[in-house]
Amino acid sequence: MEGSEWRPFLERWSAEWIAGREPGRDRPLDPEVVRDGWLGFGPAAEKDVAAAEERLGRRLPPSLREFLLVTDGWRDAGCFVYRLAGAAELEWLVDTGDASWIDAYGGWSSNGVDDNGDLLRRSLRLSLRGDVCVMFLDPEDVDEHGEWAGYWLSSWSGEGPKRHGSFRELMYDQYASFHALRQPPGETRDRWDARVESARRAALGGAVEGPAAEFAEAARFGRHRAELLRGQLLGMRGDWYAARLGHAVLFADDQDALTRDPFFGAELLPLLFAEDRLGHTGELFTIQQLMRRGGEAVKARIADFEARRREPGFRLPLGNAEFDAVARGIADRLAAEPDPGARRALGDALWPELRAAMALWRPVSENHVAPVVLMAEPVLGELITPERGRELLAQPRG
Repeated sequence: MEGSEWRPFLERWSAEWIAGREPGRDRPLDPEVVRDGWLGFGPAAEKDVAAAEERLGRRLPPSLREFLLVTDGWRDAGCFVYRLAGAAELEWLVDTGDASWIDAYGGWSSNGVDDNGDLLRRSLRLSLRGDVCVMFLDPEDVDEHGEWAGYWLSSWSGEGPKRHGSFRELMYDQYASFHALRQPPGETRDRWDARVESARRAALGGAVEGPAAEFAEAARFGRHRAELLRGQLLGMRGDWYAARLGHAVLFADDQDALTRDPFFGAELLPLLFAEDRLGHTGELFTIQQLMRRGGEAVKARIADFEARRREPGFRLPLGNAEFDAVARGIADRLAAEPDPGARRALGDALWPELRAAMALWRPVSENHVAPVVLMAEPVLGELITPERGRELLAQPRG
């Protein structure tokens, strides 16, 4: 990222940090931050950066150099780093008060190659103050552009150093993390919401990989709707561990609103009651958590669905009436075949019929992008392999 790119990015970060601040919870802003609307400082002079490089014995990576020429240090690099070093404050971690990280994390490797202690011992410390965390660069891990790998490490994460390809990528990750935790109003949130809606429409048109990538990045910025939509695309391809639909329910922005969404009762609840089978967990973890600490509305929906499941002759609806008629007919024929081999052969024969029925399928809400409830019906879940799930997603629908 060049200086011409750093400035608008950091201005947006500053504005959103100030807008998302909660006075009763957050540390007071420095008076100059309030006055200038800027979390940074004045720019470092080229001679100051050159002096730092001479002192350190290494030329700094391009994205860090350009950053310093825009702001000589930074406040609040995410929610847990309170201050980043300016040019004169850059030091090798081993020579600072943070050298204790070396002994604390030595003796094991996060990447299977480097001992974390060796990594920290040779690193350039970036952060000056934080919540038991440190940011640093590795001068021995350099890409073709001269960028050094950047790292984030905290004692409370339960993980080792988290690698990023450059200082720029490290800062972008801190920015995304801040958005995920605070969800401040502003340009970034609005842009991601618009991109999520565009990706949803593309997914309904039969696109798969592009929307999945958009949803993943939007979820990284805390857009929970994106997590819900991405989970459906992953679930249809059998990746229930990454789908995290239970997580999307448990940590929804507004759980009561999600509970009122027709998608919750029509598709999510049946899937949550099949979580033990789909996720190979052996337990209905999400249902148990919702019954322990969910609101009264979600508990009532769970109790109602459980009661209906126990009624004689209960048949799980598999979508809107036109689609359900086809899907239910296929499910019933498969369930009536007791021999596993014969059932697989029958499924192969019936598969084109289910795929063609996607033209009849309709979403029940704006949070709905795929017929994931099919996976809650055991015989259909067996029929729909990851490859076939992708085939269904590739069909224009809705």
